[in-house]
Amino acid sequence: MATDEAPEDGGETDGADDEDAPREELREAAQRLESSAADVAHVADGFDERIVDLLAWLLDTETRARIYVYLREHPGSTSEEVADGTGLYPSTVREALAELNDEETVTRTKRESAGAGNNPYEYEAIEPAALVEGAVGQVQDQLNAVFTLDSRLTGDGEPAGETSEPVRISVETERDDE
Repeated sequence: MATDEAPEDGGETDGADDEDAPREELREAAQRLESSAADVAHVADGFDERIVDLLAWLLDTETRARIYVYLREHPGSTSEEVADGTGLYPSTVREALAELNDEETVTRTKRESAGAGNNPYEYEAIEPAALVEGAVGQVQDQLNAVFTLDSRLTGDGEPAGETSEPVRISVETERDDE
């Protein structure tokens, strides 16, 4: 996931980056406050933070992990409901939901309403088994790159990772319907 962050090494930047620095610092501070508020809310509810930590590894951020867990518990929620339920800022939730939808980690449909007006999107998270299956390919590719590192560094012919996969990961799931 790409971000527009200022260089950490204090290198030169153009004037536009200098103007964005205070805004970025405020955004980071707001995210830290958001995260703290969500931690308190979930701990008070007896929520296991280890699950969020594991999901944050799969989904890139703790915010996205919290949204995923909330949607597994409350399928068909709107972005406003997710924000209220997680304690995250509505704009943060909307941005994360858009990314998760683009990555097909959540699905969205228009909420049906008999009345006039704007029908918001309802979101639902994919099953955990599907989430794990999606991550397996990425992990397998990374492990194969490490496994074949020596042949890549020495240039001994074609790297083994391009012709075979020495590391293969399979996932078996037990389903009620099988």
